[in-house]
Amino acid sequence: MTTTQTHTLAIPGVDLVYDVRGPLPPSDGRPALLMIGQPMTAEGFNALAPHFTDRTVVTYDPRGLGRSVRKDGRTDHTPQQQAADLHLLVEALGAGPVEVLGSSGGAVTGLELVATHPGDVVTLVAHEPPINAVLPDASAAERARADFYEAYQAKGTGAGMAAFIAMTSWQGEFTDAYFGQPVPDPATFGLSTEDDGTRDDPLLSDLSWAISDYRPDASRLTAAPTRIVIAVGEESAGTYTARTALGLAALLGQEAVVFPSHHGGFMGGEFGYAGKPEEFAARLREVLDAG
Repeated sequence: MTTTQTHTLAIPGVDLVYDVRGPLPPSDGRPALLMIGQPMTAEGFNALAPHFTDRTVVTYDPRGLGRSVRKDGRTDHTPQQQAADLHLLVEALGAGPVEVLGSSGGAVTGLELVATHPGDVVTLVAHEPPINAVLPDASAAERARADFYEAYQAKGTGAGMAAFIAMTSWQGEFTDAYFGQPVPDPATFGLSTEDDGTRDDPLLSDLSWAISDYRPDASRLTAAPTRIVIAVGEESAGTYTARTALGLAALLGQEAVVFPSHHGGFMGGEFGYAGKPEEFAARLREVLDAG
């Protein structure tokens, strides 16, 4: 069993907490493998990381989430700041360049890291990055995002999450049929209707809108020495994040690589997602080895 060592990197504005499974530098000569998410913390990879006992795996809590306590007085989450943090983390590991699996908003952070520090990353696997700009119905996607934000502001977490689930499970473009639906009932999804009064959830508030508002620079990404692989879940077909993955792949002149399961396909039940972590790990290994 691989021992996990937890470290804290003090950088401007935050004490960044990260976990290392395996030796640094890696004993087999392969790059360290970073697994990053947003707004997910390191624990979201607890089911996936154990399938890579032959690799040095690094996970972390992004700035302002989980154990990484902010000291800069800000509450927003931007891919630019998170990529800058990751650059400092890669330097601190002393084992770069690295390989990166970026999930959801973590995939957006990975893209920004490649764009700004291309020498940090050998291969980036960007799994279903939620980027509105690559969609033909980008303005409608922004409207759908505003709907779950408004539901959250009006009635709290349960209402906001119900509207979020409705958005992310919708098939195809956000048409009048989508916006003409009844307001989703939290109880339908087994969610509480109680309102605890908080409005700072990084997923449901507007604190992370900079992630879905991100505009990838195709020229910088394609010019980088990094191998970029856009990944999409086989069970995600037609949904918002599958469409953003396909749109980004087209922007970069490639085809998305299909992975098992769905948006949380690497999870073992965390955060309400029950994926196929073993199958996901096997596919990830194939993709990384192909590089």
